Amino acid sequence: MINSSCPSHIAIIMDGNGRWAKQKDLKRTAGHEAGAKVVRNITKYCAKIGVKYLTLYAFSTENWTRPKLEVEYLMKLLEKYLKNELETFMQNSIRFKAIGDLSKFSKNLQKTIKDIEEKTLENSGLTQVLALNYGSKDEIIRAIKKLNEKKLEVNEENFESCLDTAGFGDVDLLIRTSGEIRLSNYLLWQNAYAEMFFTKTLWPDFTIEELDNIIEDFNKRQRRFGGV
Repeated sequence: MINSSCPSHIAIIMDGNGRWAKQKDLKRTAGHEAGAKVVRNITKYCAKIGVKYLTLYAFSTENWTRPKLEVEYLMKLLEKYLKNELETFMQNSIRFKAIGDLSKFSKNLQKTIKDIEEKTLENSGLTQVLALNYGSKDEIIRAIKKLNEKKLEVNEENFESCLDTAGFGDVDLLIRTSGEIRLSNYLLWQNAYAEMFFTKTLWPDFTIEELDNIIEDFNKRQRRFGGV
């Protein structure tokens, strides 16, 4: 992969962990564990090939409706992931950033997220962005409130400065795994001109090779942004 051909901002809806586990007669938690390993592989590869931002849909505002035990497991897995990945972040100069309404998480998890953000702040390579308790409608409402609080003129530049993704730029390439073809309340503003790819591959089976193929296809598309 040639660095200059990489999308600047890739967003992924990591779908299919539960179905992957079911196909293998495993608990859903096993699917989430396998999915976390794929996050590491894809993140390291994106850092290697020159992607600037990798935004991953890790936990939505709607995921709280899942069974209580599964939600509790996901919270523990997230904290474990962050602590385990700090070394990977530092070795690969990866900056970590979380977006979403983090106030709903436990104080310990909020502290872990903040600690990892601070420790990786000076890293200059890829920024891995985890969308946590994130919903695009919620983000847009919070951005409007910020606009009002700051008494800013309502325009695109000021609005984008109040989004969770301020400074990241719009999404160039959106990928959703597992065969579902919808955005599921994910980065609705930022995906305005994204090139979208939907694959039937379940997230735990998603590979660097498939990502390479998608990027190759991305580079064949003509992005007109509403022009001719």
